[in-house]
Amino acid sequence: MELQDAIRTRRMVRSFDSDRPVPAEALARILHNGTRAPSAGFSQGQAWLVLREAELEKFWQFGSDAVTDTVRTAPLVIVPFSCKRAYLDRYAQPDKGWTDRDESRWPVPFWHIDTGMAVMLQLLTAVDEGLGALYFGIVPDRVQSFKDAFGVPDDYEPIGAVAIGYDTESEKRDLRARRRPIESMVHYGMWSR
Repeated sequence: MELQDAIRTRRMVRSFDSDRPVPAEALARILHNGTRAPSAGFSQGQAWLVLREAELEKFWQFGSDAVTDTVRTAPLVIVPFSCKRAYLDRYAQPDKGWTDRDESRWPVPFWHIDTGMAVMLQLLTAVDEGLGALYFGIVPDRVQSFKDAFGVPDDYEPIGAVAIGYDTESEKRDLRARRRPIESMVHYGMWSR
């Protein structure tokens, strides 16, 4: 599949074939491609928790508040994590020199942004593999109990979850009418009124 085709056809899928597992090769490629995302200072402060089968039932105790029941048919969920410590550690090294580890040096939390870019690569890879996917959030008041249940270290934060599987949606949503015109989003040289 060409990149433009993957971008054009990528959409959030909310219903999956629970009887068709994601092939191991597809999962390996999805995970590998996530590691190819940009990472400030090559900090690589991302990690993924891969959940299948019985692990999914446990996950849905914490993750189902943000999705419809049909999403629970996904045979695979990948939870992406960002780690601020990895960035602060990397930028405290001699070639960067921020030994004070002051977070105010960061204009935005790149640990979350870089992990989000990794997720986008994974979403596009799922499309390329002929799969559907849905990125969704974990409700904030469930995050700590989720982390405790799955033994996630304190310095790793989930930035959402990605349900993946074969798409069974009978009606594909056409969102073209709701898509903002590019002219309202792109500003050349100066922000126009």
